[in-house]
Amino acid sequence: MDERFDRPVGRRRVFYIPGFDPYPPRRYREFYRKEGADQARYSGYRIDLRGVGTSAWEVEARIEGHDVSARVDVLVWSDIVNSSMDQGIGATYLQLLKTAWIYISTGTLWRLMQLRRGPVIAALYPVGFLLLQLVLAVLLVFAIWTVVEFVLPGPLGMIGAVLGAMAGYGLLRAGRRLDNRILAYYLMHDYAFSAGLRGAYQPELEERLSEFADRIAEAFADPTVDEVLVVGHSSGAYLGVSVLADLLRDGRLADSQAAVGFLSLGHVVPMVSFLPDASRLRRDLHDLSLTEQLAWIDVTALGDGCAFAMCDPVGVSGVAPEGQRWPIVISAAFSRTLGPEQWKRLRRSWFRLHFQYLFALPNAEDYDYFRVTAGPMTLGARFDGRAPSPSTKREALSKYRSMTQ
Repeated sequence: MDERFDRPVGRRRVFYIPGFDPYPPRRYREFYRKEGADQARYSGYRIDLRGVGTSAWEVEARIEGHDVSARVDVLVWSDIVNSSMDQGIGATYLQLLKTAWIYISTGTLWRLMQLRRGPVIAALYPVGFLLLQLVLAVLLVFAIWTVVEFVLPGPLGMIGAVLGAMAGYGLLRAGRRLDNRILAYYLMHDYAFSAGLRGAYQPELEERLSEFADRIAEAFADPTVDEVLVVGHSSGAYLGVSVLADLLRDGRLADSQAAVGFLSLGHVVPMVSFLPDASRLRRDLHDLSLTEQLAWIDVTALGDGCAFAMCDPVGVSGVAPEGQRWPIVISAAFSRTLGPEQWKRLRRSWFRLHFQYLFALPNAEDYDYFRVTAGPMTLGARFDGRAPSPSTKREALSKYRSMTQ
């Protein structure tokens, strides 16, 4: 590790890449404000925020006896997410059939089940729930049709079919309106987006990743910045891999005056890298795992049923090279770091726990999101010498391992 990683951090640039999330970036600013204050209270340090525009905020902190300033920018792709979610009920059911066919016919679903069942069950949830809604709607149609036809036999009985169809459609629409609680449509759109091109990136996403790379590269050239830290959560983790791999291959990563860190949180990489046409992502994983030009720490937790916890995304994707350096896979250990009461309350809340990496941990151990993003040590220095978790899965389970586009 070169001297850039050993220098104390006085000024940091953080670029946060959200997962498949339709919400505006101010949501993450509020997460950081509230949870940072809680973590500061738990851990005995100071952290203050002020907003900068609509998708960034400044942090002033005193942690571990040092004053540190940081600017956090959310790299926004929620417009692409919202566009992909702008589907009617019928189109969503067509997406369901297409997505299920891709994962099943390619053998990917079976291999993902061998890796971790939690995220696969989470993926099957919207399929099951949407099909249940459809079955109930069909039953309602026939129930009303049958009753009306019994009361009004003959041609007038067809009124029942019309009333039944209206009621069935109303039931489906009610399920759609309640999706902010049920999340079936949201999750279906998420998996459909990942699988839409069998693992390849959509052109509009490729264009956005190029824009992300340019913004990060601007920070590389700032002599006042001691560390540039890229944070990718959930689907944002594999997008972060691709952005940094592009910067590595075009030489801009090597030109950075600051230390560069990559923190992947709650990754779902295999949902994409195991697909047939994900050669771009597999190549990115391979290349990034070898470089000495950054430090890559991957944090997951077995309590997070939506992530491929304790799975080396490079190894399980079948593209681990000899001399692999990254990522160092560690556990956030929610069952310990949340404390017994909070863990008992949240342990069944899979979707909530999927965001816990961004939240305060009352009994934080070596992973503390706010120390990493606002503390005086680079990511590489903070985890230097940290052994990977012994429970890390590295067995290559992907059927598709080509890295040639």
